[in-house]
Amino acid sequence: MRKVVSDQADGLRRLMASSPGRLVALVGSETAVGMERVSANLKAALVQQGHDVLLLDEHKGLNPPNLQRDARLVLINAALDGDGALSAVAAKADDILVVLQANAASIMQAYACIKRLHYAHALQRVRILVNQVTDAGEAQRILSNLAHTGSRYLAVALEPAGWVRADPLMLQAQRLNLTVVEAFQSSPAASDFRQIAFDLLQWPYLPVDGRDPSRRPSAVAGQEAHSALGMH
Repeated sequence: MRKVVSDQADGLRRLMASSPGRLVALVGSETAVGMERVSANLKAALVQQGHDVLLLDEHKGLNPPNLQRDARLVLINAALDGDGALSAVAAKADDILVVLQANAASIMQAYACIKRLHYAHALQRVRILVNQVTDAGEAQRILSNLAHTGSRYLAVALEPAGWVRADPLMLQAQRLNLTVVEAFQSSPAASDFRQIAFDLLQWPYLPVDGRDPSRRPSAVAGQEAHSALGMH
């Protein structure tokens, strides 16, 4: 474990460059969303597109040095504390990406996670990725409902990062100790990860001072829940 942490810290220092970079914190709304596979596949897709990427996993006990905003491209598989807040390192991310699955329980947990993040860090914008969807229509409906709810009750822009289709080749790639992007490049999931990776690099940056104080919504929790699930 110490060697892994040391190697990642050394890699992080090597990524400190003069050119502008990007730091993305990936947050799982629950343990079942498959964050390790999502983050590994996203890294693999970015590498295939010619980018130098460092993946840090806070769930493995990583305690990296302070990040500078001139690192090229760093992905953090972020671990939240007991209050649902990010670590000091992940809180500096240019983008917070929340991952959820296409079911009611996961959607509810994702919204609760976003709400805690908003109160802890006064976020104006959160990206949303839906994992293991049946089809694009299902993902678009979930993303639209969450965007409506976030805007109405939290004054937070919940913007789509894309979706990954349910794909049996994901498990087969895992058995091979590879990402699906590496093992099965023509698979639906690999195609989705490549699209997300491409879009990620086009996301506009928020200004450094772009986080306004959070405002608690006046609506009751029940209204928020129904809206997030598309019952408005």
